[in-house]
Amino acid sequence: MGILNYTTTIAAEKTMGECIGYLSRRGVRSISTLYDEDGKPDGLAFVMQTEYGLRTFELPVRVAGTLKALERDSTVPRRYVNPEQAERVAWRIAADWLKAQGALIDAGLSRQDEVMLPFMVDQRGKSVYEVVTAQLRKEVEA
Repeated sequence: MGILNYTTTIAAEKTMGECIGYLSRRGVRSISTLYDEDGKPDGLAFVMQTEYGLRTFELPVRVAGTLKALERDSTVPRRYVNPEQAERVAWRIAADWLKAQGALIDAGLSRQDEVMLPFMVDQRGKSVYEVVTAQLRKEVEA
């Protein structure tokens, strides 16, 4: 069984629009698209209200990582292993993740800012994930 959504035919742009729709229904205040150095969409940035005021979050959609995963997965037919398919798959997985997080929130299993915490960005532009893992690396090296 290949990685999730590896056979999708849904255009990345359509899925990106779905992601924006999910976020807008969750009450975010603004949403923008992040782009890589080649001008390809590679994530979404959004601002939402938290207990700590308005906070910025950046949800990456790492197409290069998805392509590598497709390349490594011997169960994925080679016709699905190309940059265009990786882009479609990456965005579908991001949309599925957003839907799943919404289900956790709706069921009272988690709060919105809780599930999005790793993607919260500080004043220096670093995500909480980046800040915490940098600290953990320092602890391991010490």
